[in-house]
Amino acid sequence: MLLTITTTMDQATDLGYLLHKHPGRVQRFEQSFGTAHVFYPDAGDRRCTAALLLDVDPVKLVRTRGRGTPDFSLGQYVNDRPYAASSLLASAMAGVFRTAMRGRCDARPELAGSPIPLEIVLPALPCRGGPEQAERFFAPLGWDVSAVPVPLDPEFAEWGDSRYVTLTLTGTLRLADALNQLYVLLPVLDDAKHYWLAPDEVDKLIRAGEGWLAAHPDRGAITRRYLANRRALVRTALGRLADTEDAADEELDPVHVEEEQPPEVEEEKTVSLAEHRLQSVVRALRDENARRVIDLGCGSGKLLALLAKDDFFSEISGTDVSHRALSHAWRRLRWDDRPRPHHGDRSGRVRDVFQGALTYADERFAGYEAAVLMEVIEHVDPPRLGAVERVVFGHAAPRVVVVTTPNAEHNVRYEGLAPGAMRHSDHRFEWTRAEFRAWADRVAAAHGYRVRHVPVGDDDPEVGAPTQMGVFTR
Repeated sequence: MLLTITTTMDQATDLGYLLHKHPGRVQRFEQSFGTAHVFYPDAGDRRCTAALLLDVDPVKLVRTRGRGTPDFSLGQYVNDRPYAASSLLASAMAGVFRTAMRGRCDARPELAGSPIPLEIVLPALPCRGGPEQAERFFAPLGWDVSAVPVPLDPEFAEWGDSRYVTLTLTGTLRLADALNQLYVLLPVLDDAKHYWLAPDEVDKLIRAGEGWLAAHPDRGAITRRYLANRRALVRTALGRLADTEDAADEELDPVHVEEEQPPEVEEEKTVSLAEHRLQSVVRALRDENARRVIDLGCGSGKLLALLAKDDFFSEISGTDVSHRALSHAWRRLRWDDRPRPHHGDRSGRVRDVFQGALTYADERFAGYEAAVLMEVIEHVDPPRLGAVERVVFGHAAPRVVVVTTPNAEHNVRYEGLAPGAMRHSDHRFEWTRAEFRAWADRVAAAHGYRVRHVPVGDDDPEVGAPTQMGVFTR
């Protein structure tokens, strides 16, 4: 099976730095199911192509057979795996291009973080659902997609097309993002894996899907296919994605077969936990008559966009430590690639969106009636939480501070989340209701605030609501 990656950027052979594979050499990497070869059929300053060729050994493949492997003995040796891109190719990519997938390139760090023109070709890709499925999964990620069906036999057109397509993706993306998208979506389109699924598959999915999967319109279908409809794994993954990018909580419902509802059936619409949080924060700000607001840890800008549409609020700003998150916020607010006051914001209410760290005093944090820390504090290492308290409550010192954070007691309601585990791999802690109250009361007393506590989401009589909110006022 074959994968080619082509770029036409200036000094195109710098692709070798990004892939950590020298354009002048043919390299060989042994896999548990065969041998992977990396070589460059074209290596020029204006155009460079890297190829990953996977030579599958049928005998080795039998030893790593997964649930989808045919049970009859001949089928273990006679199948499409040596030729068609699948989870085998994804596994080889994870080994051969491991450093590139992490976005690390010490020799060209600025290039590793920049989008570059790419063309990716997979000559034979099994695609359950046909060419439309490939378009559905790749197009929202910024790719121009060409998925051409492969005929069963060119000599007999009446036989029709096979389940394979020749896939060509063209776009301008970070190479690391492109590789991670392929790693997830190749087995998703094939809808099969060559190995048994283990609980760490969720970690692999979350890691490879960082920055794109949670916001994908078909994240539910992708997650279910990637995890082979294993209910506990799917629920855990969707729960973590919901915390990561405010994905809709309705996807935490039991796994279901992908099929359309009959037109006459109307499903009851549920309000996601993310929406509950947003509305609860807005309600708290309105209750305290806070019209000038800064979102400390604004992420992708969902709260900023909501406040910008509300005539009640007169001035809004946001800050985040992550440049990637800010780029999403700027696009959501219809700004271009950097923040400029009032540019593209039709309401004229957005003052600034900028990069900043809450552990350091910053004059830009001050001058607002209210500050919001929505699902922020649990991402701070406990030894540094005191610095955040001093910056927010002591230095910026707005009249109102709204803080939301997960309720650890509610985690038992998430099926598939191991006892003691946290909802997201980046959480440094998750507090019970008593722990959050103790922290909030101490901070309020130290800085001259009062605090009231508000449950967010369905308030379970035994373990409380999934999110807890403290509204600090003075």
